[in-house]
Amino acid sequence: MNTATYDAPATARMGWFARAEAWLDQRGKGAWIAAMILGFIFFWPVGLALLAYMIWSKRMFTCNKSHTHTHRKAAWAAMKPSGNTAFDAYKAETLRRLEEEQGAFEAFLQRLREAKDKSEFDQFMDEREKRARAALDETEDA
Repeated sequence: MNTATYDAPATARMGWFARAEAWLDQRGKGAWIAAMILGFIFFWPVGLALLAYMIWSKRMFTCNKSHTHTHRKAAWAAMKPSGNTAFDAYKAETLRRLEEEQGAFEAFLQRLREAKDKSEFDQFMDEREKRARAALDETEDA
């Protein structure tokens, strides 16, 4: 359940436990785990009860399928043609341009990584050379 579908009058009719459950469900598995940890910290039987409830209700082992379904549905809607050739051409051009920009950005990041690696390697070699010179100077002084 997301915040857009949250029905305040319906939740007012629910008991405090059902309201708390709905509130935690809206925020996902992380909220359930945080509540369980806080329960263990403040009063361990509450944490144990939440853990047992999460296992019993299968909240511990299931993923949020509605989010995955929504994402797939949006991806499918973006790929299917609208029926308007002008809009479809615009959409195809925009997607092509975005893919080019993504490629350019990834190439930029790669160049940054390579420059950083080279800088770190050069620094290592300089320090190594300084240590070698210092060791050579010590042997000459002796």
